[in-house]
Amino acid sequence: MPWGEQRKVRVLAGDIGGTKTFLSLFEYQGGICEEVRRERFSSADHRDLESVLEQFIRHEGEPVDGAAFGVAGPVVDDHCSATNLPWHVHGATLAALLRVPRAVLVNDFVAVAHGIAALDSSEVETLQDGDGDRDGVMALLGAGTGLGEAVAIPGGGVAGGLRVLASEGGHADFAPRNEVEMGLLRRMLQQVDRVSVERLVSGPGLVSIYEYVVMEGLEAEVESVRAQMAPSTPGENALVGRDPAAVIGAHAMAGTDPACAMAVDLFVQLYGAEAGNLALKVIPTGGVYVAGGMAAKLLPALREGAFVEAFLNKGRMRPLLERIPVRVIKDPRVGLLGARSLALASCTGA
Repeated sequence: MPWGEQRKVRVLAGDIGGTKTFLSLFEYQGGICEEVRRERFSSADHRDLESVLEQFIRHEGEPVDGAAFGVAGPVVDDHCSATNLPWHVHGATLAALLRVPRAVLVNDFVAVAHGIAALDSSEVETLQDGDGDRDGVMALLGAGTGLGEAVAIPGGGVAGGLRVLASEGGHADFAPRNEVEMGLLRRMLQQVDRVSVERLVSGPGLVSIYEYVVMEGLEAEVESVRAQMAPSTPGENALVGRDPAAVIGAHAMAGTDPACAMAVDLFVQLYGAEAGNLALKVIPTGGVYVAGGMAAKLLPALREGAFVEAFLNKGRMRPLLERIPVRVIKDPRVGLLGARSLALASCTGA
């Protein structure tokens, strides 16, 4: 770490998602960083971010010097209405609560972009080497409760730092590429008025794809698998009541259910196709980075090649996309690490 001052600096970093909220407290002293505390909260169990913060800082004896939060939603004028959560987050309100001059509020994938530099090489896996350009534009996307996207420009920020352009590209229209995907679109249009990419390339989207697979008879449903997706009740088996997307992914990775395997295969293809769409729009010679919890959990499926083939399958533009590195971020803390960097910069200017 480049900070040489001897006084201790404490910063709070947050990664605010539609399902989970992570808060982490870091201390810097003498150029050394230490994570002293991290907690995970179920977002739906809290009325707002302020109540989560109050719970987190209740037993802290020392104040924090800076804070930054990556929130899954568009940030405008220091305010964010979370996309998949009924929270309205105001930077000024958080700053007052934490008694800091400013609480940095950014889109969650802006935080992810700032966290890439802090990753160990072992936490990034390359799916396609490409040519690579250290100074090239980077594109980021990641499926979780929703689908986040962003573009990062090295050297485009203050003092030559990273400039990150937030995006809500996950809400662009879903474009089917074949008969199976057109059938999926037709089924989704029976449920919603408009089908965005996020409707399918996300945790809930994987469940929708699975429902399509079994309802159309593309693969038979296994009753025990359906039971594992049901809401849990006291005393039931621990598998029951798990997140349905997690159940589908686990069976697909274990090879224990054909319907789950087909759903994940289709999901991976749609994911790769959207990564290719994003790459065509920004020409990210610095690489495409795939983040989010689903990529890490489904990494064996991404390695099999369907993701990269869908990424490349853009007709005359295939040679261009073959030159772009494609990498998967395996560290789930990347958003927290980015928020940490932003928090430190807000109070030290580093």
